Amino acid sequence: MDQGRDLPSAVSRRAQEITPFLVMDILERAKELERRGRHIIHLEIGEPDFDTPAVVKEAAYRAMAAGETQYTHSQGLLELREALCVHYREKYGVSLVPEQFIVTSGTSPAMILIFAGLLDPGDEMLLTDPHYACYPNFLRLVDGVPRYVPVSAEDGFQYRTRELKRLLTPRTKAILVNSPSNPAGTVLTREDLARLAELGPYLISDEIYHGLVYEGEEHTVLEFTDRAFVINGFSKAYAMTGWRLGYLIAPLDFVRPLQKLMQNFFISANPFVQRAGVAALTQAGPEVARMRAMFDERRKFLVNGLLNLGFRIPVIPTGAFYVFVQADHLSPDSYALAFDILEQAGVGVTPGIDFGAGGEGCLRFSYANSLENLAEALRRLNCYLALRS
Repeated sequence: MDQGRDLPSAVSRRAQEITPFLVMDILERAKELERRGRHIIHLEIGEPDFDTPAVVKEAAYRAMAAGETQYTHSQGLLELREALCVHYREKYGVSLVPEQFIVTSGTSPAMILIFAGLLDPGDEMLLTDPHYACYPNFLRLVDGVPRYVPVSAEDGFQYRTRELKRLLTPRTKAILVNSPSNPAGTVLTREDLARLAELGPYLISDEIYHGLVYEGEEHTVLEFTDRAFVINGFSKAYAMTGWRLGYLIAPLDFVRPLQKLMQNFFISANPFVQRAGVAALTQAGPEVARMRAMFDERRKFLVNGLLNLGFRIPVIPTGAFYVFVQADHLSPDSYALAFDILEQAGVGVTPGIDFGAGGEGCLRFSYANSLENLAEALRRLNCYLALRS
């Protein structure tokens, strides 16, 4: 007999109410099918299939061999923060000081630090709908309130900046920007970012897909305002997802409060991984350019293949490594559809509902996979669609 059956749950309200990360549901089912002998092509997960550049790995080996296995400064190695200052000056023309950076174990801690350091309970943050799936849960963790702004393909699933002012309230503390975006792979223009900077609330710019832009030019929000926080890291452009190396950039008057949060909750990022980050910034440029060129080739291949299969792509992606397609002609339930494609075709894709109500009816395909696998995925999808017709 379950003696706790009639007792109130001891699980916290936060833990009960958090929504699942649906792409992980797909991935975990895909892994289960693989254990049973199925061959699955993974187009669901946003993870480069390239190996980390050799110069990056070698830097980590050297650091470990030299005994760099202790805590670092809570804001990160000075050498890494100095290298980041050089990177932002050379790439964007932005002058920063090392004190503005806090190095984190991936970008998720960076989000927690910024949201906790900026928001009081009940403060609001504007998010696009659709948006990266985890943003609302990070906000709720610190009792912030996500306010969703419906966006359309006409605007590249980005804010219509001229209309945002009427949505601001006295509780609107910040506007969250993601460019290049997940899930749509679209890039905000210089003009859009400049208009966002004029609105008044702090801007929080998730720039994790910088370095993966194939048409046009990427801009950091720091080119347009000092009232901004930047979230970035090494996972995507440098093929370092498992290294868990990210950072935030903050206005100087926020640095000490954020540093105190970092000291208490995370202490410091891994020291030899930080050494690898220095090598990534200073030595891995040619390898990063090669990977970017291959992503671009895959992007064009997958976009053309999906269009030929009859999928409608509301906006052609120009950054990141995703294609966001309309699939409501197959099913209005993107979660059920994604699982059906996985079970029947052996292709993992992400349901649009993972990105909010505005993503329902869509699917996200990742082209962080080889051309050979992309071609096989398209062949399987063609067979799947033929069986449904």
